Amino acid sequence: MNHTPPLFLTARWVIGPDGPMENGCVHIEDGRILGVCPRHEVPATLFEDAPNAEHRDLGEACIMPGLINAHCHAPMAILRGVADDMELLTWLEKGVWPLEKEFTREMTFLGAMLACAEMIASGITCFADMYVWSGEIARAVEAVGLRAVLSEGLLGFPTRTYGSVEESLALCRSFMEEFKNHPLIRFAPAPHTAFTTVSKQLVESYAMAGEFDAPWLIHAAETASENARVQELHGQRTIPFLDSLGCLGERSVLVHAVDLTDEEIEIIAARGAKVVHCPRSNWKLASGMAPVHGLAEAGVTVALGTDGAASNNTLDIFGEMRAAALGAKVREMDPTALHAPQALAMATQNGAATLRLPFSGTLAPGQPADLCVLNLAAPHLQPCHDPVSHAVYAAQGSDVCLTMVAGHVIYDHGAFLTLDYPALLDAGQEIAAHMREIMDRQERQRCEDTRPQDSD
Repeated sequence: MNHTPPLFLTARWVIGPDGPMENGCVHIEDGRILGVCPRHEVPATLFEDAPNAEHRDLGEACIMPGLINAHCHAPMAILRGVADDMELLTWLEKGVWPLEKEFTREMTFLGAMLACAEMIASGITCFADMYVWSGEIARAVEAVGLRAVLSEGLLGFPTRTYGSVEESLALCRSFMEEFKNHPLIRFAPAPHTAFTTVSKQLVESYAMAGEFDAPWLIHAAETASENARVQELHGQRTIPFLDSLGCLGERSVLVHAVDLTDEEIEIIAARGAKVVHCPRSNWKLASGMAPVHGLAEAGVTVALGTDGAASNNTLDIFGEMRAAALGAKVREMDPTALHAPQALAMATQNGAATLRLPFSGTLAPGQPADLCVLNLAAPHLQPCHDPVSHAVYAAQGSDVCLTMVAGHVIYDHGAFLTLDYPALLDAGQEIAAHMREIMDRQERQRCEDTRPQDSD
């Protein structure tokens, strides 16, 4: 790595590894954090001793760890708002999958670029993704300068990228080999669900995750109807079925985990599996309210994800933190359930642990300089007595004014420094028009298919 001049960021608040610090300073060099301290502890002679050092005083702001979106389907940004107000399986089978069949590689790339732009503008520095044509998503991630754990979703039937179960596993392995030494991107196996894959994919992909020391991602127990389908196919609900295959362990990442029994929570905890909570997507699809308080009480690591923009409809982890905290209180009818520091940890440290990232997700010395900055000058963030409370209960993604990954600023006060946003916006408008043509054509076809036929 090339040596870079020291950078000192100061702000009214810093959320360091030991909690909030008023009038703090973060010292960054060569892409890593060298120190976090009160501003008054920075030597007055510092800039005389290091004349090439840069100092940015961010003023009435809060420097905090970069947010981790532990579950997303980035290219689905181009389906935002096209299939609202449906139950999950109807949404998939009638709303989303028919449109996704029309996607091209370029549409996948542009959808991923739009998602990346949205995420960096809202303080997300790393995300996990599950989709097809994931090489196009990797291309977008590299262009923008984000971190990501990407997956070519494994399904038990042909997709646009493979024709058989064996080909799906081979493609997964090829991506994991290709990116195993990449500085910002890793690949992980990701079976779609226990009822859309076959046991061979589940077992062999889980072994592959162990071989590459990667997480193993799967939608699991998202709805009661999913559990019913798995029960019908395999004679067990999702969690016991995965456990019977040996696919529940400390690298297992169970996305959603809404429809769980107490016994299943005990199994998840005993195996050391992790959970990704996607509250706003689950609520919009009426999938239910995941028992995050019970999972946390059992010792399960719970991270946060947005899911795709087609079911959320934004990629805003601040919104997920607030929904997680408020939803837990309502589900338990207990205002002390899932307090603000726990919700923030779900979006930072827990995300790093869940995705097996090689860092802690905190602004601690020695950690990568992945951070975001909240502008606290807005009326809805004044006064600020506790920046952790504000991050969880008051802030939104649009309050982020700066995002940094590995010491590189990629979003700065409305400026996208690694992408041409006006050109991306134009491309997005073209895709929107194309999608509307597709929807109109599919609707005409549905009407034709359901029209009564004349009889002789």
